[in-house]
Amino acid sequence: MNRKAILIKCLKAFFIGLVLLFLYAPILLLAVYSFIDTDVIGTSGAFTFDHYRDLFTDSQVMTMIGNTLGLAFASAALSTVLGTMGALGMYYCKKRVKTAMGAVNRIPIINAEIVTALALAITFVAFGLPKSYFTLLMGHMVICTPFVVLSVMPKLKQMDNSLYEAALDLGASPAKALFKVVLPQIIPGVISGFMLAITLSLDDYIVTVYTRPSGFDTISTYVFNATIRGNAHTAETLSSFWALTTIIFLVILIIVIAANLTGRKKKEVLK
Repeated sequence: MNRKAILIKCLKAFFIGLVLLFLYAPILLLAVYSFIDTDVIGTSGAFTFDHYRDLFTDSQVMTMIGNTLGLAFASAALSTVLGTMGALGMYYCKKRVKTAMGAVNRIPIINAEIVTALALAITFVAFGLPKSYFTLLMGHMVICTPFVVLSVMPKLKQMDNSLYEAALDLGASPAKALFKVVLPQIIPGVISGFMLAITLSLDDYIVTVYTRPSGFDTISTYVFNATIRGNAHTAETLSSFWALTTIIFLVILIIVIAANLTGRKKKEVLK
């Protein structure tokens, strides 16, 4: 290998490392300070698990985490069902209708989230619906469902249509052919859409603020309120979220590693 090739390889490694450092340095910083006995980043302290203890002993924080997870799984489940049905409907429509529906589906994705949130709030007021868990759930479904459709559509395009037609020719009803033939072929896209919907729901702040009932907090709204509250409890509350950030990051890292290992094993089996 000549010097030019070595230099190019080193530059590529440096660039990739710089990008990864830029992306993950803030998370790693919080992870480190989640084990340090201090409430202010940048100050020194002893090794401790106090932030994790505070996280799991604070009833308000645990309630907020429960609200967030419950909302995320509920909205993701409903969005997955609705998005899968929408993708199936779009796939079997005529080309012009499919194109028009695809364009409409992309509007909430391209649109600014504040516009979507305001539109939802105005719509609920116009129909006389007070802010409740129902309006919050509907708001999260609006931002999650289009992403489920986009996750399922590629799998529908990749599947073998002749299997569905063969099932009908052999006497299966359309519903039975759908559940026995079509769904097994697109299930990876459905699962991807479900996971993406959970991520979007956990991450959302703007739509949550405009549609949530009074007294209902998620992780995003709780952290924002704790930041602007400005009382003596704020520092302790925010420092416990360093521990929460570390736990979420580790769970996601484990899931990603497990998914990659499973994918490699499947490829080795197929070989």
